[in-house]
Amino acid sequence: MDRRSFLAACAAAGTLAAAPGFALAQGTGAQTGRKPVVGLVMKSLANEFFKDMQEGAVRHVQERGDLTLIPLGIQSETDIDGQIAAVENLITRKVDAIVIAPADSRALLSPVVRAIHAGIKVVNIDVAFDPASMKKHGVDIVFVGPDNRAGARMSGDVLAKALGRGGKVVIIEGNPGAENGVQRKLGYTDAISAGGLTLVDSRTAHWETEEANTVFSNMLTAHHDIQGVMSANDSMTLGVVKAIDAAGRSGQIKVVSFDNIPAIQPLLKDGKVLATVDQFGAQLAGDGIDNAMKEIAGQTLTGWIRTPLKLVTA
Repeated sequence: MDRRSFLAACAAAGTLAAAPGFALAQGTGAQTGRKPVVGLVMKSLANEFFKDMQEGAVRHVQERGDLTLIPLGIQSETDIDGQIAAVENLITRKVDAIVIAPADSRALLSPVVRAIHAGIKVVNIDVAFDPASMKKHGVDIVFVGPDNRAGARMSGDVLAKALGRGGKVVIIEGNPGAENGVQRKLGYTDAISAGGLTLVDSRTAHWETEEANTVFSNMLTAHHDIQGVMSANDSMTLGVVKAIDAAGRSGQIKVVSFDNIPAIQPLLKDGKVLATVDQFGAQLAGDGIDNAMKEIAGQTLTGWIRTPLKLVTA
């Protein structure tokens, strides 16, 4: 399939479609005298976190009233080619700015650098670009997002307190190519070290529910004495809890998580999940858009603009 056919297929599938009420504008505001156009490139819209992000971004843009938004998502958390196609699509449309939560902290840099060279402002949200890769490409893209390591440490500390020293735990990792996945694993290992827990296994499930269900089921087979799980996002936690229930171990294995999506709330209430961390995804997109508008207005932003985190328990 050539690039044009791929983009058409993505659009038909809803993975490169604008939110209702938002036209897929072409031509920059500066060129046409219209409002600036900002593209929002997210990860999988099958993940409730990114659904909330899109809805929050749409509301925020409606409240601002001074820009046109093109929100785009991909089919799965590992659909790197889909994100690359989305960025190239926005370059072709000559948007004024791109706000992006990259599926991979290195692979998305090349198309993003092409956008920058085309005169498009870029703001990085949620998942930070790899600093070494940015240096190699000669760019310093501002990152608007939370401290994922600190957030995971907060969640992990809840599990450490519940289990006590010597508790046997596993980590369900996010995408190893995504910086937030790396940082969350580091935060969990910080909590394991500080709490005197024993890490018996750590594997990736690439942020996906069904993969996490399979991965954790295999962990349970290999390690019958698992007492706790540190999951790098709520979507994977849903799969972990399903596996615990299927094994008849409900109430015996304690779980902590990250993201605070709506689907995790009943599990918190029922005690199947001890804690998660809210990084305010809907607000995060708005923060990214606000900073993109600052860059369009002539400001130069670099470094890390930190956004809030909140520990959530029953």
